[in-house]
Amino acid sequence: MADQQYDVVIIGSGPGGYVAAIRAGQLGLKVAVVEKDPFLGGTCLHRGCIPTKSLLENADIWTKIQKSKEFGITVGDVKLDWSVVQTRKQNVVDQNAKGIEFLFKKNKVERITGFGRLVDRSTVEVTSEGAEPRRLQAKNIILAMGSVPRDLPHIKADGKRVINSDHILKITEVPKSMLVIGAGAVGCEFASIFSRFGTKTTVVEVMPQLLPIEDEEISKEFTRIFKKKGIEVLTDAKVESAEVTGDSVKCVVSSKGKQQTFEVDVVLSATGRRAVTENCGLEKTKVQVDQRGFVQVDPYMRTAEPGIYAIGDIVPTPALAHCASAEGILAIEHIKGMDVRPINYDHVPNATYSDPEVASVGLTEKKAKEHGYDVKIGKFPFTANSKAKIIGEANGLVKYVCDAKYDEILGVHIVGPKATELIVEACAALELEATSESIAKTIHAHPTLSEALMEAAEDVQGHAIHI
Repeated sequence: MADQQYDVVIIGSGPGGYVAAIRAGQLGLKVAVVEKDPFLGGTCLHRGCIPTKSLLENADIWTKIQKSKEFGITVGDVKLDWSVVQTRKQNVVDQNAKGIEFLFKKNKVERITGFGRLVDRSTVEVTSEGAEPRRLQAKNIILAMGSVPRDLPHIKADGKRVINSDHILKITEVPKSMLVIGAGAVGCEFASIFSRFGTKTTVVEVMPQLLPIEDEEISKEFTRIFKKKGIEVLTDAKVESAEVTGDSVKCVVSSKGKQQTFEVDVVLSATGRRAVTENCGLEKTKVQVDQRGFVQVDPYMRTAEPGIYAIGDIVPTPALAHCASAEGILAIEHIKGMDVRPINYDHVPNATYSDPEVASVGLTEKKAKEHGYDVKIGKFPFTANSKAKIIGEANGLVKYVCDAKYDEILGVHIVGPKATELIVEACAALELEATSESIAKTIHAHPTLSEALMEAAEDVQGHAIHI
């Protein structure tokens, strides 16, 4: 097909690519998005954030029903219909995908289905089965190809008994037992889902703590609650082997000088993701890729090749949907010539939607000390929060990490009810360079979970009221 000229061609329609495309359309740029899948939204919408959180909502409702007697409500014989759970999850995904299609039409974004690869710095070739290759000419190109689950060298996912985060979303029944390799957000979320549905769940993490990127004190509390809910936890541990034997998997786990053997229905490998940068034509440009497969970019998401940008999971920044979206907007606004500010990655929130939830933004206590700060800490437990008691979820705490000299908030860390919603107040606080005193003096509605953030800020100053 004859070449077509665009202001921007984006390869990939995940939360980085599709958000960048919509912003480009808003700014009047002629933009096309190349997507190899027959649907828009990428991993986040179809194999990640959205379907996972849909299943977590089912697990939350199931848990509330189990606890209904505490609230004076007696229910009959409660049953789990996994097929309906999966159908509802897919409906949520499909509705969101249609929403992106609508937004593309509204903002005059052209959608092109096929596999996109670079021919040179200004040409993208699109190939699709049964059609002639199509070449797109672009003044600027944004690479947003995303990532896929990564196998351990000695444990390969087969999609049946040894599965990854893509496979587990398609299982047709709840397994009786599961061993989860990796205790990052993905591993802990799936452990939280299936343990509540009755799966005997074991989590194995090679690092000394669950959720290794989180503050040590928050992780310790999270682990305590996880164990209380019946999840077996092994840290400083390694899965030496996972051998499929008929209808089960025999796993050998070494931990602190000892070996244990587990026989489970399913092994979930949640050991991270790898960037999709192969077979994309990067070698035909000056785009640089490091040994881990990440595309190298500057603070404005520019690669070493003029006119080519990269965003999302293929660059060495937090592999989070909201981070990719921010990077996409930054790249487009830079292309447009707007006055833009690089992303402060210390202000990108982390969120784990397990039970309990964990969320954080900024520096951990350990990192703040490593940066040379004289650190001052404030904490408040949800056991002392009225709303947490009302909803029957009074585990966890809020923790502030502040600079003792100027009282500036350096980090906020939450484990407990609705942590992923509460963290936005802390994000705003860091962005505005707020002090703990300013948050402590901000009147919060009562009774709310958000009061825990106010009282933790008060605790930095030593005058929290309810502890």
